[in-house]
Amino acid sequence: MRATVDKWRARFLEQRINVLYDEVRPGKPRTIDDERVVELIHRTLHTKPADGSMHWSVRTFAAETTISATSVHRFFKLLRLQPHCSESFKLSINPFFIEKLRDVVGLYLSPPENALVLCADEKSQCQALERTQPMLPMGLGHVEGVTHDYVRHGTTTLFAALNVLNGAVLVACKPRHRNHEFLSFLREIDKAAPEGLDVHCIVDNYGAHKHPTVKAWLAARPRWHMHFSPLIVISLYTSVIAVAQDLDSDHSIHDSLHANP
Repeated sequence: MRATVDKWRARFLEQRINVLYDEVRPGKPRTIDDERVVELIHRTLHTKPADGSMHWSVRTFAAETTISATSVHRFFKLLRLQPHCSESFKLSINPFFIEKLRDVVGLYLSPPENALVLCADEKSQCQALERTQPMLPMGLGHVEGVTHDYVRHGTTTLFAALNVLNGAVLVACKPRHRNHEFLSFLREIDKAAPEGLDVHCIVDNYGAHKHPTVKAWLAARPRWHMHFSPLIVISLYTSVIAVAQDLDSDHSIHDSLHANP
């Protein structure tokens, strides 16, 4: 023991604090070299499993190679290979797509001064449900409770307009989603918008948004400017609200029908 202490004291006097750091050691030799890693990448990206599966999984890849499932999982994670995942996309064939894209993105990133920028949409077929008994609130030792049965009050359409600048949302429920209801919602926006401000409204290409009645109403109001885009941010809001109100039917769209006849 004394010999070990003397040895470390001598080392410290000679090398000071650096002696306390461990030296680099070779470790266990690699069992999967670079060539096999390149083969793993190529096989994952350009081939399909022999069993007819659409995508590789850790187990199917390990079964067809000599690489263990643990190593396959490690390389998939390291290289961010996700053969089990897929994403959807859409390529627009509209010749004016780039111009529309720049127009809408410009409104989001740099809204014009003395203007109100809104993103509007509707969510149709929202079920107006009412639970047969009041909801039991959450308490110590038990979760929130609702009855399994409910009363249907038909469906409604949720209209919403998102203020791009501050995130405020104007919401209304309408019985249908025709041009009449959309125009009624635009009138509500026009009434709520401060005087003296231009209104830039981003909507999708739904037919009701381009109806002649709507166009005539807009033509008589120079401060209104419509911007059409395939996808809009407010769609996410209306979808989340619809799902949340399906789950929490005790405070559901049914209550909103009386507030927004």
